[in-house]
Amino acid sequence: MIKHLIIYGILAVAIVLGLGFYLGPDDLRNCGKSPSTTINCQTVDAVVAISGGDTKARTNEAIALYKNGWTNILIFSGAAQDKSGPSNAAAMKTIAINAGVPASAILIDEYSETTRQNAENSQVIFTDNNIKSIILVTSGYHQRRASLEFNKYANNVKVLNHPSKNDKDWSTLWWMTPYGWYLAGSEISKVGLFYFVGTR
Repeated sequence: MIKHLIIYGILAVAIVLGLGFYLGPDDLRNCGKSPSTTINCQTVDAVVAISGGDTKARTNEAIALYKNGWTNILIFSGAAQDKSGPSNAAAMKTIAINAGVPASAILIDEYSETTRQNAENSQVIFTDNNIKSIILVTSGYHQRRASLEFNKYANNVKVLNHPSKNDKDWSTLWWMTPYGWYLAGSEISKVGLFYFVGTR
């Protein structure tokens, strides 16, 4: 009986760790705070943050990357959640400007309502501005699916993943709340749909 409990406990830990690692890939995990010459730790043409979930945490992570020298361009993508107000991308731009980022360093996509649209509309910005490499910022639970969409629709653009820190909806302890399991289960389902039908 005790042996079985130990085995089940080990399996549970493996599932939790594996799921969290799979959903939230971080290509900058082995990099320092600032870019270096190490592979995947070099500067990129742009940092892209997409809205949704804890949009403020995603925005702040992109701003931190900009201030630490990873890029000279920030791209914010997201339509208005409340159609009577400004777009999420415009609100993210305001946060960045208030944090000291020059408006000239910020590009926005105000029309994307899905992850697929984030990728498709960002590709237009990439083409118009000759952007060939990006760091993609979103919440940890959403990072895998966002990466799949951007790698599919962002032609000839190198995509590096970097989930936002201090996300109110997701952390290493995500498995301790029902909402954490809801997010994980929802994203795994959507990733599965992506592979089967290329869904958004």
